[in-house]
Amino acid sequence: MFIHNLKYAIKTLFRDKMLIFWTFAFPIILGTFFNMAFSNIENSEKLEIIDIAIVNNEEFKNNEIYKDTFKTLSDENSEDRLFNTQYVTEEKAKELLENDEISGYLLLENETPKIIVTTSGINETILKTVTEEITQTSEIVKSISESEIKKQMAAGNYKIDYEKIYKEIIEKTQKEEAKITNISNKNLSYTMIEFYTLISMACLYGGILGMVAINQNLANMSNNGKRISVAPTSKGKVIFSSVIASYIAQIIGLSLLFIYTIFVLKVDYGTNLPLVILLGMVGSFAGLSMGLAVGTVLKANEGMKTGILISITMLGCFLSGMMGITMKYIIDKNVPIINKLNPASMITDGLYSLYYYDTLDRYFFNITSLLIFAFVMIGISIFSLRRQKFEKL
Repeated sequence: MFIHNLKYAIKTLFRDKMLIFWTFAFPIILGTFFNMAFSNIENSEKLEIIDIAIVNNEEFKNNEIYKDTFKTLSDENSEDRLFNTQYVTEEKAKELLENDEISGYLLLENETPKIIVTTSGINETILKTVTEEITQTSEIVKSISESEIKKQMAAGNYKIDYEKIYKEIIEKTQKEEAKITNISNKNLSYTMIEFYTLISMACLYGGILGMVAINQNLANMSNNGKRISVAPTSKGKVIFSSVIASYIAQIIGLSLLFIYTIFVLKVDYGTNLPLVILLGMVGSFAGLSMGLAVGTVLKANEGMKTGILISITMLGCFLSGMMGITMKYIIDKNVPIINKLNPASMITDGLYSLYYYDTLDRYFFNITSLLIFAFVMIGISIFSLRRQKFEKL
């Protein structure tokens, strides 16, 4: 019986031309437009090596963390080289900046790093971001060092090798912390931002499939639902088979999108393609659950439910950066709770984490968030279905 209902539900979904357009064709069409609009942008958007200066005063010379980090990021033999660094006096740094020979310079003064720039652009932002990360690492090393020294003194050891403790903690921190490196020349693509939001949209558009499938089983939404409500069959099995059919159809649509973007549009998802696909599958599950919730909670006709679901999806994609990556930044900075609850942002953020970080902590955080969102939506759907009673049909 379950297999029969599953086959019937799949056939019903694939016969709905409007449904197939929104969930299968529309993401592919939009992806084609993205490729046409942005295909020539990435070459001009790759990060070049940034010219900077560092005031080589005594404080900088004695700060191992700053000295070693900028040495690594300025290594001419490294593929991940980010800076072209000059070590000069403060007067010379000012002169270089005034002549636009550098993007900015770093001055360490009273244990406080100061970034001096004349304009606000991507190079200046990168210098500021790298400096902030070094400062955070420096504070961590300082705190751990003080704790270790106190621990050894409490144990009665007063012959402490401070330099050894300091170096060991630095090495440990460098191994555990994600590093900022210039990976843009190898895989930075402006269009990837748009394709990540496209994947997010495709996942959430699958919610339309879930909504239509659940409507087919509601007595107040379809003749099939009326028959199911009076039939001597397990309604739970019928609904479950419809949900499974929706997810299968959704995964087929997502697979077509991946195949099209990879083999036709030549989109490079990097070395983490299996994790990208996994995130897409979990995101599809979240989108399906949202469709189930909309289908069961709202008391409206199918057309209105579809319109509401599409509006919610597009709003979520807009806030996650589909119409401009700056929007995601604005929301994250000013109202971060919105994107923490926004499944579209969870998907794009998970994809960004694969692209920009060398650890998977943030990726799995977003996977977990999507699963929690999905189960909350399913819980709402189950609660709503149990409350539905009809006096007459």
